[in-house]
Amino acid sequence: MNYNEAASVSRATSISRASKHGSTISRSQSLIKKNVAPQDLRPSDILIERFVAWKAIVKQLIAYFEGIADIQNNIAREYTKLGAVIQVPFRAGNQFLGEGGLQDVYYNIRDKTRVIADQHANLGRTIDSSIVQHLQKLRTEIKAHIKNVQNDTGKLATSVAKERELSAKMIGELSTTINIFKNTPMNVTAKSDPYVANVGVARQLQKQVHEENALQKSIIIMQQNSAHFEEGIVRAIQSAWQTYDEWQSRMSSSVQDTWRVLGDTMSSLAPDREWISFSARSDHLLDPETPLRNPETIIYPSKEDPSVIAVHMGHLERKKRFTRTYREAYYVLTPAGFLHEYASSDPEHIGSHLPVFSLFLPACTLGPPSSASAKSHKFHIEGRKDGTGTTKGGGFKLIGGGQHAWSFRTRSREDMMEWWNDIRMLCARYLVASEQMDRGGPVQAAVRSAGYVSEEEEEENEGSSVEEEEDDDDGDIYQDAVVDEDEEPPSYSNPAKNSGIQIGSNGYAKRKRPRSIAATTTITV
Repeated sequence: MNYNEAASVSRATSISRASKHGSTISRSQSLIKKNVAPQDLRPSDILIERFVAWKAIVKQLIAYFEGIADIQNNIAREYTKLGAVIQVPFRAGNQFLGEGGLQDVYYNIRDKTRVIADQHANLGRTIDSSIVQHLQKLRTEIKAHIKNVQNDTGKLATSVAKERELSAKMIGELSTTINIFKNTPMNVTAKSDPYVANVGVARQLQKQVHEENALQKSIIIMQQNSAHFEEGIVRAIQSAWQTYDEWQSRMSSSVQDTWRVLGDTMSSLAPDREWISFSARSDHLLDPETPLRNPETIIYPSKEDPSVIAVHMGHLERKKRFTRTYREAYYVLTPAGFLHEYASSDPEHIGSHLPVFSLFLPACTLGPPSSASAKSHKFHIEGRKDGTGTTKGGGFKLIGGGQHAWSFRTRSREDMMEWWNDIRMLCARYLVASEQMDRGGPVQAAVRSAGYVSEEEEEENEGSSVEEEEDDDDGDIYQDAVVDEDEEPPSYSNPAKNSGIQIGSNGYAKRKRPRSIAATTTITV
């Protein structure tokens, strides 16, 4: 195969390869990959990777400043909304001063808030127009630099690959001419002379080395340019940050001055200026010297009626039915004939609570007071056999039949006699103790042997808190009433016709006088 045939075969192969890959670029890349060693292009690849990284870094900084611009714009919108919250002038009326008062301060708040919103908006626009656009331009320059590195080194690498491929081809042809010369010297032509072929190889190798040196110089120059270009990148980033720092500092200083002016305006307002002006304009404010009203001086109908004035008030002790102990409470005796029990003597409590226990004295019998020599000062009130005469929480009826009585005790005999005399005037009848009887000797012993106790022993047992059974209390007629708290207070009516009840001159029903008792005398009121 001669040189022309080899050239035609190589050309055909190249054409078919180009048609197969579809472009000369793919052919150049395959040539570079086949005929150029990796170490020859590694410096340029490293440069490309570095500036690709720089491009990503600048992109991050662009996103950062875009976020700051959005924050400033959002702050500006929120401050604008806050400014709209302040509605001035104030609504119609004479509540506040038109000038020189709080309304002027509110005008200042609204206007300064709008100024602060404008300052944030200006910073956001500056970041968008100056810093972000500057960084985007820098990113475009980095992309162009990467493209330049790729183009310059790519073209030279393609040229080196072509020269190396041609050099290999010519060296192969030189070997062929030498073999022809050695084997068939007579078939050597002028073109296939080994000398001529060797001269062509030497020239081709010189051209190859020149292209390789050009590639090396290009890479070195590109490294130097990349170093200067990277310095420009850093300076551009520093310049962008410095611009942001200056504008942000300027905006912050202006905002702080605005807030300071607002604070000074607010503090300059005298706290009593508005009130002094308001009180001077208003005719409906009260004079501070106006005296307070006293409920005791209020005059209303029937305030001084005798039926509403208590007959007697004070503390009494009432004997409990089951525990057999005395409990002290506050009692009020009214002209209507009620003895009311209250839990407290506080007038506020009495005015806001109903009595916890009440006795209707015109339906009761008052027992005699204890003697002056007795250890305790007490008296008894006895109800009717039909169970009427008491109320507790509004009810009058007693549960169960029989006669019921209540024992009351005071701290002194004088107090007891005052209560007894006042209650005596309201009861249907009362009992007066007769002369003392001697209960000593064998009679007293017989009574004790029958299970009864003397008056002195009973007084000693009155402080016991041990609860007794109800069946054991049947012998004592002085019992506490078990009452229904849901019934209404008693109402008084005339007796029905043919009932056999006669009404006396005092307004109460006449009752048959009981048989006389040796120890007591009954007196009917």
